[in-house]
Amino acid sequence: MLILYETTLLLDRTCPAVVESQKEVLRSGNIRKFSFERGGRHMMHVNSGTYRVLSEQDLSQIHQAALTVLARTGVQVDSEPFLAILSDVGCKVEKDGRVKIPPEVVAGALEKVPNRVVLHGRGEVSPLDLGERRVHLGTGGAAVNILDLDSGEVRDPTLADLGDIAWLVHNLENIHFLLRPVVARDVPPEILDINKFYTCLANTNKHVMASAGSPESAKEVIELAEMVAGGKEELQDRPIISFVTSWMISPLKLDLKSAEVLSTVIESGLPVALSSAPVTGSTAPATLAGLLVQVHAEELSGIVLTQAVRAGAPVLYGPVPAVADMRTMNYLGGAIESALLNAACVQLGGLIDVPTYSDAGLTDSKLPDIQAGYEKAANIILVAMAGGNYIHHSAGMLESMLTVAYEQFVIDNDINGMALRALQGIRVDEDTLATEVIERVGPGGNYLTQRHTLDHIRGDEYYLPATADSRSRESWEQAGSLDARERAREIARELLTKERPNLIPLGIDEQIRNRFHIVAPKRAAK
Repeated sequence: MLILYETTLLLDRTCPAVVESQKEVLRSGNIRKFSFERGGRHMMHVNSGTYRVLSEQDLSQIHQAALTVLARTGVQVDSEPFLAILSDVGCKVEKDGRVKIPPEVVAGALEKVPNRVVLHGRGEVSPLDLGERRVHLGTGGAAVNILDLDSGEVRDPTLADLGDIAWLVHNLENIHFLLRPVVARDVPPEILDINKFYTCLANTNKHVMASAGSPESAKEVIELAEMVAGGKEELQDRPIISFVTSWMISPLKLDLKSAEVLSTVIESGLPVALSSAPVTGSTAPATLAGLLVQVHAEELSGIVLTQAVRAGAPVLYGPVPAVADMRTMNYLGGAIESALLNAACVQLGGLIDVPTYSDAGLTDSKLPDIQAGYEKAANIILVAMAGGNYIHHSAGMLESMLTVAYEQFVIDNDINGMALRALQGIRVDEDTLATEVIERVGPGGNYLTQRHTLDHIRGDEYYLPATADSRSRESWEQAGSLDARERAREIARELLTKERPNLIPLGIDEQIRNRFHIVAPKRAAK
């Protein structure tokens, strides 16, 4: 439910003298009441990079230290085919599978890797132009729990939940992409990949990313995407899907199974995020700088490998650094240090001029509460201000990636919207300086009747969150005294009742079902 507010509600937030003045204007009939929608702004391609947690000297030291790690310590690769590929590009392969990567090999790979990746949606969805400091925010994770929208109880997510979440994302303007957020626990593992990609594509036109469990299932998913996109060339030109691979077991060891999936995706020409997730004090040094050295080395080794498999392969520099409570070793998804690390990784990606895949928006809270709000907001705004290109986990997640909630997607849409509005800054031009309006109103006047005021209240000057309530206490109580979580639930319920178009044409859908084992129910013709 998108709540409509009228200009009269502006009276709740100003001083008594001005209130009386504005009431008199309204009583005079010299201004026509109007309504405007809270939320509903689609904010894309915001440029940032204003937050710099590392100095230029810091960046250089971390980069040089990572090159030293690759040259001296190297990475462990227990695969003869990959060892041969890396040897062919100049890496030093030892008998035990340790691969030392000289700085000149890293430099050669960085010359080949694209500095811009464009991810597409379908229909009128704007493409995600990743590079420089263009910021996009979306979902992430592979949660194994979901909070039921009606009861609030924790339960297993289903394929139907995945479809409903995809439809929410389709309708929430400040969630720019869908990275599969839940594991459908009612689908057998052998057909999970094809069904999760199908369900996402059937319920949103926005770009879809997920992992694949094997090279064979990755090939099936690519074939599915080709059918939806209209052909192999069409998918290459406008990739409506991409992949994320957890190809590195920190510290510094190639995960063979994921690397095989990575190689399959790279050979297809589709974009892939190189996700590496070391944890402070356990799979990485306890110091933040030490973790950055290691994860940067891991990411550089991934770029070397992908460019050795296919020169020019589109990849995202994808460190996902994690923080642990050193007293218990529990993962701290909402830690402020996570924001510092991810912002620093954005800078490191910028240093080597590769588009970034970042992490922001996690919380350790088990439900949509105050803790969830402050942890999410702090992380999202800092990583967005750093200029992260593809910031996942920014919507829906709870309990350190273990749980999602429908209403949390709606709340996070507003957190994202506020962050994006902050990145836009203040527009200064002849119109916004408003000198003519100031002169026209004059001392002691009132701006409420001015067309300039109406235009900018209804324009893009302000972000008005759908889940926030700024009315007087009396008005709020008369409306039911709902808190943000209940308002978000109402919005989620209303969006889920909207009629869904057939985003995959019925003829193509029939071909897909004849080719693959799709368990999602068929849609009726519309």
